[in-house]
Amino acid sequence: MTEQPPIRSISFIGLGLIGMSLLKAMKLSPLAGKSGIIFRGYDPCFTPQDRKRAEELGLDRFIEDKAQLYAADLIILSAPVEINIALLDEISLLAPSSALVTDISSTKSLIARKAMELGLPFIGMHPMAGKEQQGYRESHEDLLRGRRIIICDEQGLLAEKKGAFLLELLESAGCRVLTMGADEHDRIIAKISHLPQLLSTLLMTHCADSLEKSGPGFATLARLAGSSWLIWRDIIATNSDNISEELERFSRELELLSREVKERRFELLESRFGEANRLYKNLNELNRP
Repeated sequence: MTEQPPIRSISFIGLGLIGMSLLKAMKLSPLAGKSGIIFRGYDPCFTPQDRKRAEELGLDRFIEDKAQLYAADLIILSAPVEINIALLDEISLLAPSSALVTDISSTKSLIARKAMELGLPFIGMHPMAGKEQQGYRESHEDLLRGRRIIICDEQGLLAEKKGAFLLELLESAGCRVLTMGADEHDRIIAKISHLPQLLSTLLMTHCADSLEKSGPGFATLARLAGSSWLIWRDIIATNSDNISEELERFSRELELLSREVKERRFELLESRFGEANRLYKNLNELNRP
């Protein structure tokens, strides 16, 4: 007799850009097709028209009843991070104890700690993908293909059947999995994701009186300025210490650079350009699908 897969039903709470892109990538994966996984979901902002369109995009069932929604083998929280954290209380009351819970938030320490306090089996996920435009209409399975998904497993659940199956499902969907601790994640992501976002936002407002004179290079550097405050408010609220530390460190580097430019220290500036060129080449190699 063929053994049943440990995950046969997945519920997404929140069906925005990343949530729906992940759902579509998983749904189209060979492993999901072979395992007959049912994909359910809920989003409080959806109209009847949105529900119909989501089903056309791959959602099997839109479920409003929370008890039915949480009666799944895997629950993926894909709302803003503070909402995801608050939902853990509800899940602890309504979901079966066998349900594995995960999320796709951009910060991990607080949600992992809350899940541990509630005794919920939890694995944190962070897909390193996105774009300025939000909403399920902008979703696409290729948004995650070849991209890293950082996994934070504070409870050692990847060694168990559902955790191992989740990893296999992500890889079958074309994702590249990287594991690290939740605290380490938040420190690193503050540097490579949260800092660039705030620098882009500041650059745009700093240059507001000269935008009509700018070219495509400025637009490329300022691209993140189009990101939604609704999402970033929660990110800053749940990682403020790490983000502020990175801003302070970068400001010191900026002051040093300013002195080098003012004093025309061209050898040092040339060295900076050379190192940045080398690192940029490495970055492109790392991000090649």
